[in-house]
Amino acid sequence: MTILGIEQVTYGVTDLATCRTFFSDWGLKEVAHDETHARFEAQNGCTIMLVDASDPALSPAFEAGPTLREVTWGVATAAELDALRGKFAAQPGHFETSGAVGCTDPNGMAIRVEVTRKRTLDIKGSPSNVWGQDLRINTPSPVYERAEPIEVGHVVFFTNCVAEQEKFYHDLLGFETSDRYPGRGAFMRCAPHGGHHDLFLLQLPDGRRGLNHVAFTVRDIHEVFGGGLHISRCGWTTQLGPGRHPVSSAYFWYFQNPAGGLIEYYADEDVLTPDWQPRDFEPGPTVFAEWAVDGGLDGNTRRQKNAKAPEGKFMTERKNG
Repeated sequence: MTILGIEQVTYGVTDLATCRTFFSDWGLKEVAHDETHARFEAQNGCTIMLVDASDPALSPAFEAGPTLREVTWGVATAAELDALRGKFAAQPGHFETSGAVGCTDPNGMAIRVEVTRKRTLDIKGSPSNVWGQDLRINTPSPVYERAEPIEVGHVVFFTNCVAEQEKFYHDLLGFETSDRYPGRGAFMRCAPHGGHHDLFLLQLPDGRRGLNHVAFTVRDIHEVFGGGLHISRCGWTTQLGPGRHPVSSAYFWYFQNPAGGLIEYYADEDVLTPDWQPRDFEPGPTVFAEWAVDGGLDGNTRRQKNAKAPEGKFMTERKNG
């Protein structure tokens, strides 16, 4: 049994109309909505559910305010789903239906496992020409006016029990640990061969539980920039970025999310195999971000926030005066 990745995330929200606008701007396709629910899809069918926080059918919140209520993970076949039956029986919130099994993890987050409904796509990002390896010939790199996220790539939670959670996801779902902040954090991937992390667990000194962010995979670094500039033009607030993570090598751009926590565009993460040996890192600003633009870029000037737009058709042009 191998978890393929995130199938769906479900938010409990307090302002559905604003959240619907935000996720449309984010580049997702709204496929259904009513007065209390909205359903969006990424390109491969990964689902984002927005549900009024007062809906009694939602799983309990692990923090106040709008936040994530459930993460659904996908498996390839019904046989793999059946292999999980009974495995969560000792866990709180355990349930089993014909199409899903689930429980509540040690941090209080509801999890569900279903057979994947995601579509296989023929999408490729723009290759980079690096010294000694020319991968893009007679083809310019793209410029994106906005992002169209491929899927939800990972989720990040604040936890008060990082060691217990790491054991839970390893023992019950087969996750592998990619890297650690010893005693403080664990980067975990769904399978031995895969992207650097599908789940990151971070224990704060105050033991607070909650959502840090949900991250959306885009094609390449150019789409990180194009998506971020578009969201900035729409008036949404950058938390940090663009920038680059040295731990996973990924380029990122974080925004504040009205549905709860932060939200991220990212691309170009490391791909690991069973030969990978987890590393230990000491937390710090330059470990989190090799470099980052504080406050983001303005979508109209395409320069740092509050910077004056360039004048003239060429950077070398200056007004007479």
